Amino acid sequence: MEHIYDMVIIGGGPAGYTAALYSSRAGFDTVVLEKMAVGGQMTLTDVIDNYPGFPEGVDGFTLSSNMQQGAERFGTKTIYDEVVSVDLESEVKEIETAFSGKIFAKTVVIATGANPRELGLENEQELLGQGVHYCAHCDGRFYKDKVAVVVGGGNSAVSDALYLSHLCKKVYLVHRRDVLRATKIYHDPIMKAENIEFCYNSVMSKIGTDNGKLSGVSLIDTKTSEKREIECDGVFISIGRKPATEFLDGKLELDKGGYIVADESTKTSIDGVFAVGDVRTKVLRQVVTAVSDGAVAAHYAEEYLSR
Repeated sequence: MEHIYDMVIIGGGPAGYTAALYSSRAGFDTVVLEKMAVGGQMTLTDVIDNYPGFPEGVDGFTLSSNMQQGAERFGTKTIYDEVVSVDLESEVKEIETAFSGKIFAKTVVIATGANPRELGLENEQELLGQGVHYCAHCDGRFYKDKVAVVVGGGNSAVSDALYLSHLCKKVYLVHRRDVLRATKIYHDPIMKAENIEFCYNSVMSKIGTDNGKLSGVSLIDTKTSEKREIECDGVFISIGRKPATEFLDGKLELDKGGYIVADESTKTSIDGVFAVGDVRTKVLRQVVTAVSDGAVAAHYAEEYLSR
């Protein structure tokens, strides 16, 4: 059999590299598998100003790079490759990659994150980070005293609209139904926000541009088919996230949203396998909670390896 790592971490975001840092620092042979660029969703944020220790904020790319370097300083290895399947039941876990073949591990930490669900509209990807966003708490500060549109009707969308209402002069909340899906705790505060306008029974059909910049959006009433144009400076799409768990192919227990079932211990349904960051079932998905998960997973992995 080929080399067996003490820990293989699938995903090179903040959760993954924190797990790697703690694992390598404890003397364990550790590798991170990342299919694209390190940092995950964090790299899409120009300025992260809610991560402790950076009074002026820090850009996502720099923070991602620093986390990688910190782990690699203690011996973490990074392999850029995509995981296509896993076999986690045996004592020695097998991870099949697209280009590097099989990689073997005593413990596995899954840190593949969750990607925002997109509307699939023209210009959506072209304007990403330049008028179109998926995280109000990350990028909302750029729209102080401006006009923003939030798409969605669940807890995340309502939370985003409330957050933006304290920054923006006007917020439109676009929802395809005639009642919010958000839990009741959000209803009173959002109804009291004087600068939030509700666009019920509406779907966004177009993102308008002017000289390459976002200029507004087009809405269609789902009942009357009536069209409406709204001028705005930014659009925040909050229609849920899709966890990156396809490669698991049913090998781990998932919740109804497709997230890996794991509590604050980060332990999954298989001994020696841990889930960290946005990919696991949890209430708050932020960089700081991802980092916390990574440290916790390394702790319990060390406990598992010491048996």
